[in-house]
Amino acid sequence: MLLTVDIGNTNINLGIFDGETLTMSARISTDRQKTSDQYAVDFVNIFSVYKIQVTDIEGSVVSSVVPEITVHIKNAISRLTSKKVIVLSPGVKTGLNILIDNPAQLGADLAAGAVGVVSQYPLPAFIVDLGTATKICAVDENRNFRGCMIAPGVAISLKALTDTSSLLPAISLEPPKKACGTNTIESMQSGIVLGTASMIDGLLDSFADELGEPKSIIATGGLASFIAPVCKREMNLDQDLILKGLKVIYEKNK
Repeated sequence: MLLTVDIGNTNINLGIFDGETLTMSARISTDRQKTSDQYAVDFVNIFSVYKIQVTDIEGSVVSSVVPEITVHIKNAISRLTSKKVIVLSPGVKTGLNILIDNPAQLGADLAAGAVGVVSQYPLPAFIVDLGTATKICAVDENRNFRGCMIAPGVAISLKALTDTSSLLPAISLEPPKKACGTNTIESMQSGIVLGTASMIDGLLDSFADELGEPKSIIATGGLASFIAPVCKREMNLDQDLILKGLKVIYEKNK
């Protein structure tokens, strides 16, 4: 079995692959205060829920955008499995040609997601990642990573709105029945949900104008299921895209 770990600013996503099959996908909160031992306990508890035997894990691969806890996660996995842990970083083979100003600055999550797309979807492709930040990335037909856009995420935008506006309440991320809201909650849902979807639609059009129409658009990230369905462009929803990409990267580097 292969353990894949994607460390994000909000959540840590764990995946277990048995051969080509993703048999477990779980999520725990990112906590910058936890030690390696505490994360090891978290992993053991998750494995217990899914009836995964630690001794069956033959390898591990990690992507991270939170450098301060990467070493804790790596140490936790090493203690549990006694096996080498591959951490996605400059020098690790991905199979991508990274055509940005400084390839070393490309986020590990973006690289893993792009690898996942290249391995499964027709190219060229656009990737819409709705996590802590909202990102759109482009991969062309020659496996070139062409670039991306980064904007405040849905949850960040909503928190900023409610934290700085005394009369605006917390709301659920449900699409409103109409864009022109007639009450506070409906109006906020229009702004947050439909506003984000409209931003994505507009930027996808701009990407297409610059790079050509894609053959695939893939939506991923913790909030993709709320936003992708109300976007005008058809998207493939793939919540495990980064974990799948990490598996491919592991195979290239083991």
